[in-house]
Amino acid sequence: MKLMERMNRRIQKPKSVRAKLFLSLCIVIVVTIIFLIIINNLVLEAFYIYNKKDIEKNLYEQINEMYNNGESHDAIKEVVREQSTKNNLDVFIRNEETGDFIASNQVRIKNLDGMKDSISYNDKKKIGEVLYKSDKIIIKSLKDSNSERIYIAMLATLDNGTEMFVVTPVSAIKDSLRVSNQVLIFVGIISVFISAVIALVVSKHFSDPILDLNSIAKKMTDLDFSEKYNPRNSDDELDELGRRINILSDTLEQTISELKANNDELERDIREKSKIEEMRTQFISDVSHELKTPIALIQGYAEGLIENVNNDDESRKFYAEVILDEADKMDKLVKQLLELMKLEYGKREFNNKKFDIVSLIREDIRKCDVMIKEQNIDITFDNSDPINVMADDFYIEHVVTNYLTNAIKYSSEVNGKRAIEIDVVELPSNLVRVSVFNTGKNFTEDEMKAIWGRFYKVDASRNRENGGTGIGLSFVKAVMNNYKQKYGVQNKKNGVEFYFELEKAQETLTEEA
Repeated sequence: MKLMERMNRRIQKPKSVRAKLFLSLCIVIVVTIIFLIIINNLVLEAFYIYNKKDIEKNLYEQINEMYNNGESHDAIKEVVREQSTKNNLDVFIRNEETGDFIASNQVRIKNLDGMKDSISYNDKKKIGEVLYKSDKIIIKSLKDSNSERIYIAMLATLDNGTEMFVVTPVSAIKDSLRVSNQVLIFVGIISVFISAVIALVVSKHFSDPILDLNSIAKKMTDLDFSEKYNPRNSDDELDELGRRINILSDTLEQTISELKANNDELERDIREKSKIEEMRTQFISDVSHELKTPIALIQGYAEGLIENVNNDDESRKFYAEVILDEADKMDKLVKQLLELMKLEYGKREFNNKKFDIVSLIREDIRKCDVMIKEQNIDITFDNSDPINVMADDFYIEHVVTNYLTNAIKYSSEVNGKRAIEIDVVELPSNLVRVSVFNTGKNFTEDEMKAIWGRFYKVDASRNRENGGTGIGLSFVKAVMNNYKQKYGVQNKKNGVEFYFELEKAQETLTEEA
């Protein structure tokens, strides 16, 4: 039990698998959104500028090639218009010698011309950041003083000497970044709610078997192996673990059952050995206690015979009779003690059968008739109809004999009369009560408890005189305890009554017919 308590203290209550899965998904989504926003802010603008720079260079190369190939003014103008619309460019091409020019936006010509003055090939004007530079091309990032907007501006000279100026605003990408970040945040919030639904569905699939296994394991720690895991036929690790848990549960249950059986058998053996040892100790104690007097008598009279204390034949015969009588008493005492030990420690099997208790009592009265007449006792037993009981008649006869002989020995005259009354009564609970009453003095409370012990003598002087061993009532107690039936003594007016109960025999249909 202490081991189980330590294990339970160490095993803390686990957090919910579903909560863990939900938190994990939320953390992954949030981290992913933050990562995308960071990448968006760090990379997208730089990529946009790099891309616009390449577009401006490519447009320069395309226009330069068209001029070199002698393409018409309208064709070049169409390309400028198309590229300007497609890539959000402001283009201004002017030939200083002829005065011809092409502009994608006629309205912005003056503004573009002013911005062009901020760029020079030799970069003497330290305005803006140079993004690219070659002999005929310079690309810078410029800030419009009027609108405070950032632009990527390219100033280039074509092979024919024509000057080309291209501008594209960077503010568009900043707006795109802001919108993109807002979209990512919105998507992140929606994803968190979606993850909650996914967590519920996914975690149910994975957590339910885990919770079942946890419940089974918890019951196993309490040595309850009744619950088994029900495989979900998914043939995954959880099903395999569940099958292993079932095998472990069956193995532990069988092993613990075997251990319990072996432990019970060991306890029975220990109790058996303890009983045997107790019987041996008690027997030795009882025998040594009770045989002191007869051994002393035998020893004394035997020494008298050896030393010829009395020379006449009559005295020697008396000595020999005393020795024989005491030896007979010793033999009877040892046999009774052995029988009592077997009864008290459950070593005697009863040969139960149906017999008539009334006839048995009448036979006992007949055997004691001489003693009854010598004591001038009036005995009454009015039962005449047979009453069948289920018991071992040999031991029940000893019980009746003990009650009857004690009644004869200890009855005394009350109101000028010594009497014994025996009665057999059928009780409503399918039992039969046998009672033996004798006139005499009542017992004290202490005496009523003590008389059932071994060798208790109400009158020690009369006990040896009447040849009793002092274990008669102990014998009654042992027999009735084996039958688990009531027995006892109670004080009555002018005397005492001993009683015991037996189970009434069931009458068969044939006998009733």
